[in-house]
Amino acid sequence: MYARFIQFSVVEALKYFPAILITGPRQCGKSTLAMQLAINYITLDDITALASAKRDPHLFISNLKLPIVIDEIQKAPELLSAIKMVIDANRKPGQFILTGSANVLAFNQISDSLAGRIALFELTPLSFIELNSKHTTFIEQLFSESCSLTSYDSISEDFIYPRILSGCYPEMLSIGDGRMRYLWLSSYVATYLERDVRDIENIRHIDKFSRLIHLLASRSGGLINKSELSKDAGLDTKTLDNYLNLLSLIYQVKRVKPYFSNIGKRLVKSEKLYFTDTGILNFLLGNQTVDQMKSSMLIGQVFETFVFNELYKQVSYLLDGTQIYYYRTHDQREIDFIIERHGKLIAIEVKLAKTVTLSDFKHIIDLQQASPNFHLGIVIYMGSLTVSFGDSLLAIPFSALANPKSIPN
Repeated sequence: MYARFIQFSVVEALKYFPAILITGPRQCGKSTLAMQLAINYITLDDITALASAKRDPHLFISNLKLPIVIDEIQKAPELLSAIKMVIDANRKPGQFILTGSANVLAFNQISDSLAGRIALFELTPLSFIELNSKHTTFIEQLFSESCSLTSYDSISEDFIYPRILSGCYPEMLSIGDGRMRYLWLSSYVATYLERDVRDIENIRHIDKFSRLIHLLASRSGGLINKSELSKDAGLDTKTLDNYLNLLSLIYQVKRVKPYFSNIGKRLVKSEKLYFTDTGILNFLLGNQTVDQMKSSMLIGQVFETFVFNELYKQVSYLLDGTQIYYYRTHDQREIDFIIERHGKLIAIEVKLAKTVTLSDFKHIIDLQQASPNFHLGIVIYMGSLTVSFGDSLLAIPFSALANPKSIPN
């Protein structure tokens, strides 16, 4: 069992908040983490418990022995009102540990947000730094003024590419047989993406929803073109918006806003979309082997999606307002990712190649010259050396994402 990076923060939060909510996709390890934190446990996947919770939420909660883990809270969001009443009667920390395979607090029908009473955590599929038992993030290292970026422990491509193919759900790490991986992924998509979502929203045209998922897979890492998607999926714009929001609610896709110094502009410009796990993404694209994946026309997008997820996971661990964006100007200057932390910017380009040239930094250099908040520009590539290309410009091997060096005190 792998130690989860957010566990220490969750344990600390239990000392201050009456409730915590751990959300994330199914099978990412939420229940395993939660059950380490409380003896009492109940899951709403149990149809008897679920029926009781829905019939009389207040009676259901009053009969529980605290502290308790309530698993899959999104199946009975009406419990939140009853939990709020218990907390308001006694603000003792650490009473409720809730988990959800959907962001229940974002449901339209939820009126009680438990604001001020609950701490929110997102658990993702495993990250490379969790697989390597690291205690420092690559993001922290990049923003550190005193940390050397000269060398990293190398990672064999024979390890990297199978991980990109299979993704980072904990169970996938123990499945070596290709047929069993296919069975796990196909079952996950069939039972979760195409059926469990109906617990959240009544999808009348599941065939069109499924078609949309496959269309989005071929566009992971690209801008969301709603008119094109609406036409290709046979959906009206309102339904398309609902389905995109649903896929975000169940943590299957992330939507990334563009970076603008004017915050208002971030809210109205086109977003980019990434799948949250490349195992699911490769399954949807029909890639069953490493060779298939590497020869795919979309291998660059798959690799960028993998890097995005590693960056996003590390950003989510920080719990300090760090944000990830993309950068694109009207004259087509693009940068894959912008990380903003404490007023500083790091620009990141992703290149699936073993060599880097100065031309790979051209748009990063434009941003460097234009922004007073520019801190560092990097190109992540498949080589083995960290190479300087000028002031605050570095080519950094992919292995740095998995093996960040400790930051000196």
